Amino acid sequence: MGLYDRDYGRTTEPGMHLSAPQSITTKLVLFTACVYGMQLFVQAFTDWFVLADDWYRQPWNAYRLLSYGFLHAPNYLGHILVNMLVLWMFGRELEAKYGGREFLWLYLWAIFFSGFAWALIEASNPQPQYLLGASGGVSALIALYALNFPHRKVLFMFVIPAPMWLVAVLGILWDIKLAMARSGNIAGSAHLAGALCGLYYYKFGFSPGRWLADRLPSFSPRLPRARTSLRIHEPTKNDSKLDQDVDAILKKIQASGQESLTAGERRMLEKASREYQRKKQ
Repeated sequence: MGLYDRDYGRTTEPGMHLSAPQSITTKLVLFTACVYGMQLFVQAFTDWFVLADDWYRQPWNAYRLLSYGFLHAPNYLGHILVNMLVLWMFGRELEAKYGGREFLWLYLWAIFFSGFAWALIEASNPQPQYLLGASGGVSALIALYALNFPHRKVLFMFVIPAPMWLVAVLGILWDIKLAMARSGNIAGSAHLAGALCGLYYYKFGFSPGRWLADRLPSFSPRLPRARTSLRIHEPTKNDSKLDQDVDAILKKIQASGQESLTAGERRMLEKASREYQRKKQ
C-alpha cells in the first residue's frame, strides 16, 4: 500500500467535479430523456420503435416489445415527466436493496411482459392500436416498492400524504377500470401486467429477464495478455513497524497539516516512499 492509497492520505480537489452517473436508475432516466429528445427532433423515430398490437405478423419487429418502453408521447410532456419522476423516486431505493443488475433486468422484463400482454389483449380489437411509454416497467416498481415498504408515507397524486400500500391499491383499481373499458389513451392492461411482474418478483425472487441474461453466451472478446513475472513480497516485522509509523505520521498531517511534522518525521516519510517504490519495481 502506497502512502497516498490510505483514505486519510487522499485529498479532494476543490471546485466542481463532473462524473458519469453511477446508478442504474439515473442512467435509465437519462437514456429515456435522450430518446424523447430524438422523438422531438426526428419525426419518424417514434414510428421506428413504437409497439403495434399486430407486431407478431412481422416477427422481425419483436424488438419493439422492448423499445416502446423508452418512448413517450411527443405532444404530451407530462407523460415522460410523471414516468421518470416515479422511476427516480422508487427506483433508487429498490436498486439499493436488490442491486443494480437485478434491478435493471426486472425493469426490462416488466416492459417486455407488459407489451406482450397488452398485444395479446388488444389482438381482438378491430382498430389498430399502438403502445409507447415506460408505464409497464414503472408499475412493476410501484408494486414492488409497496410490497417492501407498505407503510412508507408518499404523496398521492404528488399532493396528498398516504401510505404506500393505499396508493398502490388505488392505482391498481384505476388500471382495472381502464383495462375493462379498453378506451382512452392509457393502457390499463399494460400497467396491470407490469404490477404483476413486481408481485411475482417479490413473491418468488425470480426475474425471467435475469434468468435469460445468465444463460446468454458472452460475446466479449478475450484479448491475449502479456506474460509478466509475479513477485510476491512477504511482509516482515520491519515492514509492519514502518507501516505503523507512516500511519501515525499521515494521521498527524490530516489533523494538523504538514507544517506540524518534525525533521525526523519528514525523513521517515521519505524513507518509506523509497521503500514502497522499490517494492513496486
